[in-house]
Amino acid sequence: MSITAKIKSNPKLKKLVHWMLIPTGESRPRLWVRWFVTPFYHHRGKGAVVRYYARLDVFPFNKFSLGGKSIIEDFATINNGVGDVIIGDNCGIGISNVIIGPVIMGNYVMLAQNIVVSGLNHGYEDVTLPPRVQKVVTKPINIMDNVWIGANCVITAGVTIGKHAVIGAGSVVTKDIPDYSVAVGNPARVIKKYNFTTNAWEKA
Repeated sequence: MSITAKIKSNPKLKKLVHWMLIPTGESRPRLWVRWFVTPFYHHRGKGAVVRYYARLDVFPFNKFSLGGKSIIEDFATINNGVGDVIIGDNCGIGISNVIIGPVIMGNYVMLAQNIVVSGLNHGYEDVTLPPRVQKVVTKPINIMDNVWIGANCVITAGVTIGKHAVIGAGSVVTKDIPDYSVAVGNPARVIKKYNFTTNAWEKA
């Protein structure tokens, strides 16, 4: 049995390890995790940049990977506490973005400012408990290669955004977006698709 399996099978040990990694009532790792674990445990590709004021809430029990020549701008927050966060090569994570796993991004993904990409939802079904203390539910978000997401968008759990898709500013994406399409609105809907016969973007 692996160390991880042993910890998960022992509730008391699991609680102790959790407390050692995360301060009570918080969602970011303790300083020792940020200083001595994150830089060595998680993958960061050649030429990748994490700006000084970016917040990496990344833990050793899930994956975090930042591809080569990708950048995470100031005031962005990356959290892999409930699921892996994998960012491909040549990606741009804009100012004040929030990315909560499970999220997988391809290469050359461009995120503008103030975008939320969250594979996490809080349970709310039990009305005798506040949603804050109910079990969380996760569904992976997949963002394929060459996607451009405009400012102030929200990408909800379980969504796949296809290759070379464009999401207009201020959109809320609640359903899958196909390859080579432009989607806008709340909820986002496809308004254009690329026609490979005419080599033009056409109204959907």
